[in-house]
Amino acid sequence: MKRNMSAFAFYKTAAKQSEQTQVKKKKRTENGAAPAVTAKKKKMKKGAVDKKMMKQEIQERSSDRQQCPSNGTGGVGAEMLHALLTDLTKVNNSRERASRLFQWLICPNQDKTFFRDCWEKKPLLIRRQNPDYYQGLFSTAEFDRILRTDDVQYGVNLDVTSYTNGKRETHNPPGRALPYTVWDFYESGCSLRMLNPQAFSSTVWNVLSILQEKFGSMAGANVYLTPAGTQGFAPHYDDIEAFIVQLEGKKHWRVYNPRSEDEALPLVPSPNFSQAEIGKPILDVVLEAGDLLYLPRGFIHQGDCLPDAHSLHITISSFQRNSWGDLLLKVMPAALEMAMEEDVEFRKGLPIDYLTFMGVQNSDKEDPRRDTFVSHVEGLIKKLMSYAPVDAAVDQKAREFLHDCLPPALSEEEKSSSVYGASARWEDGEAVDVAVRMKGQTKIRLIRAGVARLCSDGEAVHLYYTTENSRVYHKEEPKSIEIKAEHTDAVEFLIHNYPKFVAVASLPCDSAEDKVSLAELLFEKGIIHTSEPLTTK
Repeated sequence: MKRNMSAFAFYKTAAKQSEQTQVKKKKRTENGAAPAVTAKKKKMKKGAVDKKMMKQEIQERSSDRQQCPSNGTGGVGAEMLHALLTDLTKVNNSRERASRLFQWLICPNQDKTFFRDCWEKKPLLIRRQNPDYYQGLFSTAEFDRILRTDDVQYGVNLDVTSYTNGKRETHNPPGRALPYTVWDFYESGCSLRMLNPQAFSSTVWNVLSILQEKFGSMAGANVYLTPAGTQGFAPHYDDIEAFIVQLEGKKHWRVYNPRSEDEALPLVPSPNFSQAEIGKPILDVVLEAGDLLYLPRGFIHQGDCLPDAHSLHITISSFQRNSWGDLLLKVMPAALEMAMEEDVEFRKGLPIDYLTFMGVQNSDKEDPRRDTFVSHVEGLIKKLMSYAPVDAAVDQKAREFLHDCLPPALSEEEKSSSVYGASARWEDGEAVDVAVRMKGQTKIRLIRAGVARLCSDGEAVHLYYTTENSRVYHKEEPKSIEIKAEHTDAVEFLIHNYPKFVAVASLPCDSAEDKVSLAELLFEKGIIHTSEPLTTK
């Protein structure tokens, strides 16, 4: 792959090229090590690491290296990227594509081992000794291009920050961020944070739109550019799972355990901490280009640049507010509403004297009525579970996820077989090829596994979808179309048959006209595509 060709440009054109010579397998070298973080009790004690467990962990990582297609060391980054993107163009299932891309991100660690041992549990450090491993994802040159060509607004798309003498400051002026001012801030020692690079970078958009199917949760990103010898942010923890991908230069990171169980897997990010509040680091490391550092939410961290090099990294994030508790916040109110409608026990009145023995002011009283009261509440809570609409709550989460999602970044081949490549056009003073329509023998499928979801509000069934979402977070309202009751089986048929193409005639609708009508509706919204581009023939 040419050095000046972006990953996204290659991804879109690789499918049209003839088979390339397979990338030679590189000799595997020792690579990557996660810091040992002990299990935490209320005060997060840092006990000695069990030697037997460490030996087993090292053996598992050795096994991972043997299974991983390439560990990203000892080779040319362009070759790694070439092999990855060529493979992705051939992957028929978008969920499998997401798994392979994630595997590349954390290689040489296997994703099964990662999710078992590290996810939400402890940091993972991957050293590569290959500065080109993530080449093509983002660069300072692209940062500069975006400032020159796009409408980047301070505070919306770009933050200018500094952290000196224990004080964190933001220096955003109003208006558009233009190179003249931005690079002056940088030369003055300020860090630059691009808040949503996926809105401007096709490569970042493509990567995140694929990874969101791996996480089942929105995948976002920020880009950080920091001058040599400076620090842009105070110590803090985040409410997301973070993958810090070092793209250029190097950066010194210190990572700290959550200060208590109450701060493990937090629901919101922390305020800025002082150095005195965070204790000693469990990890003190310099990331160089090609390295990766994974941080579970709740782990305090701070990064500063060494005097001899700037730093550019991208943080890929996911799993914000995606916990069991967040699901139950939707389940329990709905369950209580149903229980009160259907069960008289939930509608019976409270004891007329309950205020005399319950409440904080009465909590120290030894009164048998208190035990009876609490026992009755516990019984109602247990009974409440029989009314819990778990599937409906999951659908609520799914609707939120689809609203959060980036639209799919389609290859040229996918575009040509979807509404975005339809042949209808203006030519010689008239609209032509407008009459191209679906036929019974036309084969169709969802354009992505997670592109759409059927949900019911109890009165109507809607199909929520992502194809008309914006690359800017929540710029658009949630997109959905109402599905007729007699068409829901056909939509489920399409969803469950992915990634297979199925004939329009095979849709379980009452008539041939209904089958074609439904297929055309889904095609117009970009939700499905055809096995071959539609023609007038």
